[in-house]
Amino acid sequence: MEQTFMKEQKILPLVLSMSTPMVISMAVNALYNIVDSYFVAKLNEEAMTALALVYPVQNVINAIAIGFAIGINAAIALYLGAGDQENGDKAAAQGMLLNLLHGVVLALLCIGIMPGFLRLFSSDERVISLALEYSRRVFVFAPVITVGLVFEKLFQAVGRMKISMFSMMCGCVANILLDPLMIFGAGIFPALGIAGAAYATGMGQMVTLAVYLFFYKTASIPVKIKKSGFRLDRGIVARLYSVGISASLNLALPSLLISALNGILAEFSDKYVLVLGVYYKLQTFIYLTANGIIQGIRPLMGYNYGAGEKGRVREIFHTTLALTAGVMAVGTILSWAVPAWLMGLFTDQGTTLENGVWALRIISLGFVVSAVSVTCSGALEGLGKGTPSLYISLLRYIIVIIPLAFLLSRVMGAEGVWWAFCATEFITAGIACWIYRRSVDR
Repeated sequence: MEQTFMKEQKILPLVLSMSTPMVISMAVNALYNIVDSYFVAKLNEEAMTALALVYPVQNVINAIAIGFAIGINAAIALYLGAGDQENGDKAAAQGMLLNLLHGVVLALLCIGIMPGFLRLFSSDERVISLALEYSRRVFVFAPVITVGLVFEKLFQAVGRMKISMFSMMCGCVANILLDPLMIFGAGIFPALGIAGAAYATGMGQMVTLAVYLFFYKTASIPVKIKKSGFRLDRGIVARLYSVGISASLNLALPSLLISALNGILAEFSDKYVLVLGVYYKLQTFIYLTANGIIQGIRPLMGYNYGAGEKGRVREIFHTTLALTAGVMAVGTILSWAVPAWLMGLFTDQGTTLENGVWALRIISLGFVVSAVSVTCSGALEGLGKGTPSLYISLLRYIIVIIPLAFLLSRVMGAEGVWWAFCATEFITAGIACWIYRRSVDR
């Protein structure tokens, strides 16, 4: 198949055509956690708190799986842009093998560490019991997630965004249908409570993988996973991990941040831990359009960079920055216009809701400027420059925000943590611009 449309079409229509299906896909993906949380919140607040405590570890699994898949995506796009079909096929095959191994290891490791991890952040045995009941089941599906993500990034790398969108929608619909049936029970389905939410999520992911396999077998795509490609090639493996490790760390850093902030907030009240957990459910949904745009432009950046079209690379970057800033402006407006409705999806406790509304309004003040860091980091990954992308994420999620949150909490109480989010975005935006320009101009 001919892939030259990536370097021939006008930039704005091209970016929109690649990004729109990914925005929908990201919305669908975000619904997994949103739907679980919505139905689990109907059980009791302890169950919702349990989900909030498990979320950072879930995010680590997703981060490693998605991050390495981004490395596969970048390698395939770059090889195709340079006209190297053979190495494109090898990158797909070796990426599949390695990410399957990642899934097995992550399932075993995360199930093993959960009891000790949970007791770092809660002494409530009821909450810990519920968290273990959920996590031990949902983590079993880690290999399904890692393999499914390889197919997702493979289809994205060759511009087949609609296949990714449709496959993820099928899994999400299955999850939405199964959640109330398996949590509360109906007909042949027993009431499994929080364990039912884990099973529904895992079965939804299995449906997504099954649909990917169907399209892989029936659709004509320019990259194929061949048995001969499973023999590891040092150069290709190095390229996969050079972007994959950095991208994984980029995605895993929010989990480390959440855990650190949970520790700070727990000193004041468990209700603030719940507020943070709910905010991260919401911010995933708020940021999903921006992240969908970034996913859409990664193969465009890689393909055009590989083809030597540096002028188009610059234009794609500026177009993406404008689009993501616009999206985040809408997120800011919603956070001020209907914060009580947004927070009320996950809690009806008066004090928790009040604290959550104020937190969302403060944090949202940094949404628009965060578009700079998000775009710079995503564009660098698309160009195969994982290390400078990681520097930006380290600033946003560790180096600036954690010390700032601790210091402000000493002065302002729990509210200081919310102001730290906003201040961090302003501090890191300028540094991100400098890192991007320095990396691309080399």
